[in-house]
Amino acid sequence: MSASEKPAWSRKMVAPEKALSKIRPGMRIFLGTSVAEPRSMTKALMASDSRNLQDLELVQLVSLGDTISFADRFTEKFRLKTFFSGWVASEAITSGRVDLIPCRFSQVPQMIASGAIGIDAAFVQITPPDRAGYASLGVSVDVARQAMERASLVVGEINRDVPRTLGDTFVHVDDFDYLIESTEPPIYFDRWPFDEVYDKVAANVASLIEDGSCIAFSIGPVFEALAPHLVHKRNLGVHSPFFTDALMDLVNSGAVTNRRKDVFRGKCLSAYAIGTKKLMHWLHRNPLVEFQGIDVVADPKRLGKNDGFVVVVPARRVDLTGGTALPFGKVNVGMGPGETQEFFTGATLSSGGRTIVALPSRNRKGGSNILLSLEGYPNQFPVRESLDLVVTEFGVAPLAGRTIRERALALIDIAHPEIRADLVKQAKDAHILYPDQIYLSESGRLYPEEMAAEHVFKDGLTVRFRAIRPSDVDEMRRLFYRFSDEAVYYRYFSPIKTMPHARMQDYVNIDYRRTMSVVGLVGEPGEGRIIAEARYVRLPDRPLADVAFVVDETHKGKGIAGYLFETLMKIANERGIEGFTADVLATNTAMLKVFEKSPVPFKAVLDSGVYTLEIPFWPGKEDA
Repeated sequence: MSASEKPAWSRKMVAPEKALSKIRPGMRIFLGTSVAEPRSMTKALMASDSRNLQDLELVQLVSLGDTISFADRFTEKFRLKTFFSGWVASEAITSGRVDLIPCRFSQVPQMIASGAIGIDAAFVQITPPDRAGYASLGVSVDVARQAMERASLVVGEINRDVPRTLGDTFVHVDDFDYLIESTEPPIYFDRWPFDEVYDKVAANVASLIEDGSCIAFSIGPVFEALAPHLVHKRNLGVHSPFFTDALMDLVNSGAVTNRRKDVFRGKCLSAYAIGTKKLMHWLHRNPLVEFQGIDVVADPKRLGKNDGFVVVVPARRVDLTGGTALPFGKVNVGMGPGETQEFFTGATLSSGGRTIVALPSRNRKGGSNILLSLEGYPNQFPVRESLDLVVTEFGVAPLAGRTIRERALALIDIAHPEIRADLVKQAKDAHILYPDQIYLSESGRLYPEEMAAEHVFKDGLTVRFRAIRPSDVDEMRRLFYRFSDEAVYYRYFSPIKTMPHARMQDYVNIDYRRTMSVVGLVGEPGEGRIIAEARYVRLPDRPLADVAFVVDETHKGKGIAGYLFETLMKIANERGIEGFTADVLATNTAMLKVFEKSPVPFKAVLDSGVYTLEIPFWPGKEDA
C-alpha cells in the first residue's frame, strides 16, 4: 500500500516509547481491564527506565494479566489502584503494595466521569479501525469510554486478534492521540476444570433455575459445570458481567433465546469476555451478544427489570446463619463484593428473582466449608438478609424467611455427612440449636439422595418428592397443625392436639436402614411447603414394614397418596422388604381406596372398627 493509500489515522501510529514520552511524573493512567489490557504498552511501561515514568498511579478495574509487576524495584515507579481483590492483585493488596478501592461497580463510570477518580492518561486495547475510522473496544467495555473522555492523553493499542464486538463498543480514531501496533496476543484463559463434586453442585443449582430465567455467569468450576446442566432449559436469558466459553456453549445449545428479558431483549448482555481463543473468534461480529459498560450491566435497577433473574455466587465458606465468605486470593477470578452486592440487589428487585450461593461441602484439605462462624475469615460478604439458597453437592438449603435455628438445621443437612454431627454439637453449644436437638450421625451418611423426584398431578399440580431430613421439623409441625381433628385421628389413632418440637424431631430424625419417609413439597424449587408424607418402619420379627401416609387436605383427590404408596413399595422392594402392613380405621374410606388400587392383592381383617392389612409384594410366596 502506498503512502497515499494509507488511511489518515496511520499518521497517529507510533512506537510505545513515543507515547510514553508524553507521560509526566505523578500522572494517573487508566489501563484497559482484564482481557483488554494493552499488554504492549504496559510491558513497555514496565521495561522503560525513563525518568518521566516515576510516581505514577495505575488505575485498573480488574487485573488479570501478567504484565504488571509488583516487585520492590517498581515501588517508586508506580502504584496500582484496583477495584477487584482477586487474581494477581490479591497478595499485593494484602502486603500493602496495591491499593484496593471498595466500590459498587456500577458507580465507577460516574466516579471517573465526574473526576472523583482522576484520570490523566488512558491506555486501551482496540481492534483495527474500519474504513470509516471506527474501532471496537472488543471484549472489555467497562469504563474505558469515561476514562478516554477524562484523559488528556489517550493511546489506543491495535490488536488484530481482538474480536470486533457489538454494542456500546465503538470508538473513533479521532478520540486517540496516538495509536500503537500490539506485539502481544490477547490474554486467553483455558476452560476451568471441574470434578464430580462440582458437577453435583452444579446439578443442584440447575434444578433451581426454571425455564425463562435470566442468569448471570462468572468464571470458575461452578459455572463450567453448570452450563451442561442447563442445555435442556428453554428461553433462558443472559445478563452477565462476564461472557465465557460455558455461556457460548449454552447459547449454541439453543437454551438461551433472551426472548423473555426486559432489558436488551433478544441479546445476551455483558461487559467482559474471558476465555479461550475459540470464544474470541465466536464473539467476532456476533449479533447475539451485546457489550455495554458496567454502569449498564451492573445497574441493579436494570437487572431487576428482568423477571426471574437468578444470580449464582461461588463461595469459599458459609456459616450456619447464612454469612458468606467469597473466594480470596488467586482462586478468586469471579465477582468480588462490589459486583456481588449489585447483582444480589438486582435479583431482589426482580419478580421471581433468586440469590444462590454455591460451594462444595469440603475444601481440598477435607475441612468443612460450612462453619459455625466466619469470625476472622477474609473477604466476608454480609448478605445473609438477602440470601435465598445455599447449595452443595448434598442438596439445597433454603434460607429465605427462616430463623437462625432453621437456617442452621438446613445448612447442616447439606454439609458433608462426616461433619454434620460435629456441627450440631457446635450449634448446640452456641445456643443456635435447642439443647435437646437430636442428630443421628449415621443418618447423614445414609441419606438417600437418589429418591428425589418430581411428578405432575391433576390440575397441573407439580409436587417434588425426597426423603425426609432433620431440618423438616418445622415444616412437618406446620403440616400437622393444618390437619383436621379427623385427619389427625386417622393418622395417629388418638385425638392429638399438639405436636411440640421435641416430639416432632424424634419423627424427622430417622435411621434410613429401618425407616423410610418420603415428603412431597409444592412451591419454588429448593424451597416449598410440605403437603404430604409417607413412611414405612420395618417390623422387628418379620420381613415386612408398617406403612402410613398423609396428604394435606387441600391437595387430596389428586392421586398424591397413591403415588406415595407405589413409591414406598418400590423403595421397600429394593431394600429387601417383602411386604407392607397397615392399620386403617374402617371409616377412613379414602385411605382404603388407595390400598384397593394397589398393583398387588392384599389381605384385610376387620376387628373393632379397624382393618389390619397385609400387602405382600409377591402374592403367594408364603404359601409356596
